[in-house]
Amino acid sequence: MEDLSPLAGRPFAFLFRYVARRPIAHAAIFLAVVGAAACSVSTQYGVKSLIDALSGSNSEMVWVAFALLVGLMAADNFLWRLAGWIASYAFVAASGELRSELFRHITDHAPSFFTGRQAGTVTGRVTATGNAAFTIQNMFIWNVLPPCVATLGAVAFLMTVDPLMTGSLVAVAAVLLYGLFRLAAAGATLHMGFADKAAGVEGELTDVVSNIMLVRSFGAIGRERRRFRQTVGEEMAARRTSLLYLEKIRFLHAAFTVALTVGLLAWAIMLWQRGAISSGQVILVCTLGLTILYATRDLAVALVDVTQHTARLSEALTTLLQPHDLRDTVDARPLAGRRRAVTFENVSFTYADGHRVFEKFGVEFRPGQRTGLVGPSGGGKSTLLSLLQRFHDLDRGRILIDGQDIAQTTQESLRQAISLVPQDISLLHRSVMDNIRYGKPDASDEEVRHAADAARCHSFIQALPQGFDTIVGERGARLSAGQRQRIAIARALLKDTPILLLDEATSSLDGESEEAIRQALDRLMENRTVIAIAHRLSTLRSFDRILVLEGGHIVQDGAPTELLHRDGPYRTLVWQELHRLSRTAA
Repeated sequence: MEDLSPLAGRPFAFLFRYVARRPIAHAAIFLAVVGAAACSVSTQYGVKSLIDALSGSNSEMVWVAFALLVGLMAADNFLWRLAGWIASYAFVAASGELRSELFRHITDHAPSFFTGRQAGTVTGRVTATGNAAFTIQNMFIWNVLPPCVATLGAVAFLMTVDPLMTGSLVAVAAVLLYGLFRLAAAGATLHMGFADKAAGVEGELTDVVSNIMLVRSFGAIGRERRRFRQTVGEEMAARRTSLLYLEKIRFLHAAFTVALTVGLLAWAIMLWQRGAISSGQVILVCTLGLTILYATRDLAVALVDVTQHTARLSEALTTLLQPHDLRDTVDARPLAGRRRAVTFENVSFTYADGHRVFEKFGVEFRPGQRTGLVGPSGGGKSTLLSLLQRFHDLDRGRILIDGQDIAQTTQESLRQAISLVPQDISLLHRSVMDNIRYGKPDASDEEVRHAADAARCHSFIQALPQGFDTIVGERGARLSAGQRQRIAIARALLKDTPILLLDEATSSLDGESEEAIRQALDRLMENRTVIAIAHRLSTLRSFDRILVLEGGHIVQDGAPTELLHRDGPYRTLVWQELHRLSRTAA
């Protein structure tokens, strides 16, 4: 798929990408609207012809002029409806494709892109981009193009009355439009500021709604309401400033166009007094002058609105279309083989904030080996799992799976080879069945139920209102922490990959559930490469190997029983846990 990042901050180039995919449809819309607007302004000439024919008392010419006028009116209406019918397909399709490709682009961002941004701000900008693009397309066709055609058509008809009068009008109007466009461009920063504040409101709202239980538990409803009022107040102030600036431009435009129209009509009357033009031509100048007045007024309003929507589109694209930090190499290949030996080879890694975790770090995980990672927080355990899934690129070194550098394999094939059961369980706002099946989209209902039974989920799922069809709520809010964790284990069981990563996989379970899940995990871990983070060391008693990480270094490495009989941090951690459990039991 084509990289969209070069289009960041280029709203019209971004829009043209989707217009160009349907050239015939968009060309038909354009020509139909141009034809309709031309017919509309030509009706003024039809009126002039009818008046002149009536003045000459020629009955044949009267009916010819009448037929011309009626034909123009009919063509005007037909062409508008034709353009609207085509646009209902083309514009909607373009908006849908646009949002789909934006979704593809943002889902290709590294996790670090999302950690520094509110989810509501990101999703709000996708929605704002789709809405702005759809609005700009519609406004250009229905509100910008017609007055442009009407103005040009009016000028062309005025040329038939008096070229000098028309030339003077065009010269003054050109200077006026140039000045207005310069003023409109100068207000771009105000419109961008409003777009940024509007996105902030969406992000703030989503943040509070998605964490409403936390807000309530801290009695912070009033505080959050005041905070939201302040955020909305800042957005309203930015919008007000933007609109007032636009109103100033509109006022200047109105004053100048009224003056031009009055001057045009006065000029036409003087020509009539000298006998240079007919009564019909005076009426033509009058109607065309009003056409120019209304057309340029509508154009000014439309351009102002387009400017605002373009500013919001540009701001959203600048945020969303940032280059991807993680990319597949040009010659990336799918991960091959199923032995799944994992090797960290002279790995150095530093986070974007400058925090260095690993320096020339090396370790090998043999196929089928169960390895537990323990040690104090900040030792590098979670980072090790993230790097193995290639959520970050290394500063130096390599991570190999069966001898293949994961930086040279496709990210999709890498993650298809790994199952993860995290501590903070992520569930989608879908049914229990869909959440478990997420590990294997083509799994049958029977396979899903078998995985749920193996993860000891079946009993509590049956007790839910709709069983497997129960919607779990946002992030699984309708389930307990232990239930969410068992759903995640069932999902990993169903995915059935050669590499299994466990991050406190039993941390939210009671003793009875933990034992049941441990039995399920024991079956899952057979003949798989397992790397597990655990603070409860009892969960690692059946593991083959323990690594103690401190400050990005391995300070102990061996079997649990071996390390337990050796002085060092592992034995200290075990005794601390036993002491803590004995105090809790007492």
